[in-house]
Amino acid sequence: MKLFTVLTLFPEMFAPVRESILKRAQQAGKLKINVVNFRDYALSKHKNVDDIPYGGGAGMVLKPEPLYAAVRALPESAGRRSVILLTPQGRVFDQALAAELSQYDELVFICGHYEGYDERVRSLADEEISVGDFVVTGGELPAMIMIDAVSRLWPGVLGDSLSVVEESHSGELLEYPHYTRPPEFAGLQVPEVLLSGHHANIARWRRKEAWRRTFLRRPEIIEGILERLLLSGDDYLLLEELAREMPTLAELRERWQFARPPLKARKNRRAGKAEQEDGEGMNSGRDLCGADPRSGV
Repeated sequence: MKLFTVLTLFPEMFAPVRESILKRAQQAGKLKINVVNFRDYALSKHKNVDDIPYGGGAGMVLKPEPLYAAVRALPESAGRRSVILLTPQGRVFDQALAAELSQYDELVFICGHYEGYDERVRSLADEEISVGDFVVTGGELPAMIMIDAVSRLWPGVLGDSLSVVEESHSGELLEYPHYTRPPEFAGLQVPEVLLSGHHANIARWRRKEAWRRTFLRRPEIIEGILERLLLSGDDYLLLEELAREMPTLAELRERWQFARPPLKARKNRRAGKAEQEDGEGMNSGRDLCGADPRSGV
């Protein structure tokens, strides 16, 4: 079971984590979410958790004592635990970090508020994380975002494991377009290749459209792929097709030609693929998106 523990002054804000997929995962015993009000650990008569900053300045600062007491009162973890301080000064959260955090058995989130934390609170944390370069009122919404993103990677939380594999940001490219019935709506047609039942052609179309969508919406991702030379022979051919359709993409042609695998490696790959097809038939193996064609995906 994956355990999330949240230290916050506003437990009622966490109602959304008791709905939808997260609700079903908790009911199935796949994960558990504990929300702790660290005001309960305040030492003063009136349960004050903040005070004016030394040296003056605007706003109030969270005191160290309640948070120290709340963290120290946590039950001993049955596995690997990471304490996360949510702060705009932290490492920026992305899919790679979500995958990294999914390896822990328990994540503890410290949600700040007001003007910030007493600096000594940072010594409680194993990691400081931000959800982006913008300002929100407190750490509660970032904590919920991270809980949702990490939970999806935990086995059994999603009904279809391929949903995780093929989502945007799970691989190098954004996800390809999706369609469902009816085949025509408001004058817009579903691409014929998706109605063909030809798994190899569908896989190729999806990979090509993932490249197209990434170039149009997040071109910096493609720049990163080319810089790291993460390009297969199949991708090279798809990019050549897209370059003929999209003149702006053709400007990068020299970059991906440099990133193309060596000729010998391409020949070996083709030889191996031909041998596999001879032995198992044209619909065996895995398609370009990593899905098994026999699954119907």
